Amino acid sequence: MNLSRVVRAEFHCHSVYSPDSLVRVEDLLAACEQKNIDKLAITDHNRIEGALRAHALDPQRVIVGEEIQTTQGEILGYFMREEIPAGLEPLEVIRRLKDQGAFISVAHPFDPNRDATHWQLGTLEAMLPFLDAFETFNARCLRQTYNDQAQIFAQEHGLAGMAGSDAHSIFELGRATMLLADFNNAMELRTALENAQWDVHLSSAAVHLYSVWAKIVKKVHKPAL
Repeated sequence: MNLSRVVRAEFHCHSVYSPDSLVRVEDLLAACEQKNIDKLAITDHNRIEGALRAHALDPQRVIVGEEIQTTQGEILGYFMREEIPAGLEPLEVIRRLKDQGAFISVAHPFDPNRDATHWQLGTLEAMLPFLDAFETFNARCLRQTYNDQAQIFAQEHGLAGMAGSDAHSIFELGRATMLLADFNNAMELRTALENAQWDVHLSSAAVHLYSVWAKIVKKVHKPAL
């Protein structure tokens, strides 16, 4: 890890490989150049194909990640090699992530507006020994109170907090980033988070309309990947 170099990292974004985004990976990488984002975790829903493609194009910048839908909420994996399917029990997802040496976090844990299923407090507590971090700021949360709940939970249980834009469009990219020492693997990220600084802003509720539009477009025709 290069302690002398500070990078700006975006830890949560989506590409056209997610069902609710139309953003090509090439456009994500170009936007990173414009917005001075040094590290980009592409966390498509239940897929890593787009992240792998982006990593091949820009391996120094891109972190291969996935936002995995469990039988309850969603888990974020970083520095992944193998895709994990949706619909598994949370501890099974964690086991598979551990097997590939991934960094493990939980996406927008207290936001009730995301999925038909939500995290149960007992499940989150059972997961604690295996988590590296908790997403304590998500720019797409409709209310800051959901992020505040996550922050309190993380602090009470000694978990590192992470921020992410959850960007599904170029406009959203970089709304919530972290400034921290340069890192290149899961172990280095764990260390870098200890002294990270945040640059975070909630997105407008209107950004969710973009995701609805993306789903409609994909029903009409298949966009270019």
